[in-house]
Amino acid sequence: MIIARQLHKAFKTRTGTVQAVDGVDFVAEDGRITGLLGPNGAGKTTTLRMLYTLMRPDRGEIEVDGIQAAEDPAGVRRILGVLPDARGVYKRLTARENIAYFGELHGLSRAQIGERTAQLSAALDMDDILDRRTEGFSQGQRTKTAIARALVHDPRNVILDEPTNGLDVMTTRAMREFLFRLRDEGRCVVFSSHIMQEVAALCDRIVIVAQGRVVADGTPDELRARFGEDNLEDAFVRAIGSEEGLLA
Repeated sequence: MIIARQLHKAFKTRTGTVQAVDGVDFVAEDGRITGLLGPNGAGKTTTLRMLYTLMRPDRGEIEVDGIQAAEDPAGVRRILGVLPDARGVYKRLTARENIAYFGELHGLSRAQIGERTAQLSAALDMDDILDRRTEGFSQGQRTKTAIARALVHDPRNVILDEPTNGLDVMTTRAMREFLFRLRDEGRCVVFSSHIMQEVAALCDRIVIVAQGRVVADGTPDELRARFGEDNLEDAFVRAIGSEEGLLA
């Protein structure tokens, strides 16, 4: 389980201070897919970076499976699997070698790495690319490799920043099935997106973020009911555009 309590983060610029995250507060439960939905610049990526300890919040608390991130950031990182917004893979290494390197960083034995690599390759349909150098990989192939190395240590909590960004239709469908598998295994899955169809197809719970704040939070049915809309997209527009939503 991942809990965010009143997260705040500001950045100084040449012209002043930008409040990127302004009191974000939500709970992501085990066995559920929780989506952070919002327009570009809403604060989704900054929120995720704080959750996986790349950034420290100016204020607020993060708790992952009972561990306070401020007190034990290394402990939190050990139980997280993270696909960041940057999809960089080591181009001179094969996909298998990329995965193995991250497994070694997590202290896994060679046998454990081999077993997990086989499991992840089967789940992500990577057998045909596993022993190819990643230089020249397509966007989908890079994303699969990045997800596999993020999950090599079998974490119970998974954070994904726009995992289907730039993928073709068939790869996107395969990625959806993989995320459902993670959920059905009882893991806590959190991902960000600005694509309504993706969130509607995947999420058990949706946290709508605008201007660095949570403006609505609930299941798809709850959000449609709250804003009196049959269509989730219309409910989203109401949430980010209405004065009532912005004060929620």
